[in-house]
Amino acid sequence: MAAPSKFHFPRVGILQNVPRPYHSRSSVVTCGLRGGPRKPLWRKSVLSSEAIQAIHSLKLARSSAPRLQEVFNGRLSRLLKADLLDTLAELQRQNQLDLALQVFQFVRKEEWYEPDLLIYCDMILLLGKNKLIEMAEELISELKKEGLQPITRAFAEMIGAYMQVGMIEKAMETYESMKALGCAPDRLTFMILIRNLEKAGKEELTAMVKKECAEYVDSPEKFLGEVEQKYRKRQLLNPV
Repeated sequence: MAAPSKFHFPRVGILQNVPRPYHSRSSVVTCGLRGGPRKPLWRKSVLSSEAIQAIHSLKLARSSAPRLQEVFNGRLSRLLKADLLDTLAELQRQNQLDLALQVFQFVRKEEWYEPDLLIYCDMILLLGKNKLIEMAEELISELKKEGLQPITRAFAEMIGAYMQVGMIEKAMETYESMKALGCAPDRLTFMILIRNLEKAGKEELTAMVKKECAEYVDSPEKFLGEVEQKYRKRQLLNPV
């Protein structure tokens, strides 16, 4: 299996080219995303020794571009498909942003790679958690270039990314876009919207989203009660 000689992500860049996180001038709204990335379908409960060694080697070499190149051309190029995808998922779980970005584009250049929406969704989630909004937006453009169309989860992660930095208008635009494209909002989408809109004091928008929730979610009253209960519990654990 041939390893790519260079790792170039069009316009986005990695490591020294990673832009600084976006910071809104308004108060930052806490995102309603999950505590950690959703486990991809390929994710095993236990990493193989090869995947563990690959992650360890990447971390040791991260400060040296030549050494990092050697790891990619050597250890990573010898990984089986499942182990390489597990390596990417574990780096995402550990919030190893720079390494995850490089492994992500390495995966995309493998001969067996086929465009995968779940891989993109996990990367959008990671970028959103790190407030790298422009990069997350670019991933949406990239997946379209690969012939994919955003699914509900991709929209939800993008909404969460916007809410992470207080970009409520962009979050609502994305919500309207997903509905217009025929992607039905799910429980995760509504949870992200309701929690953050309530915290931002957007009463009218909150009421509108709650009303629309009944069109897409089974047992909406029960669901809204659960959202409210979790929101109050979070407030108690993390008082302003």
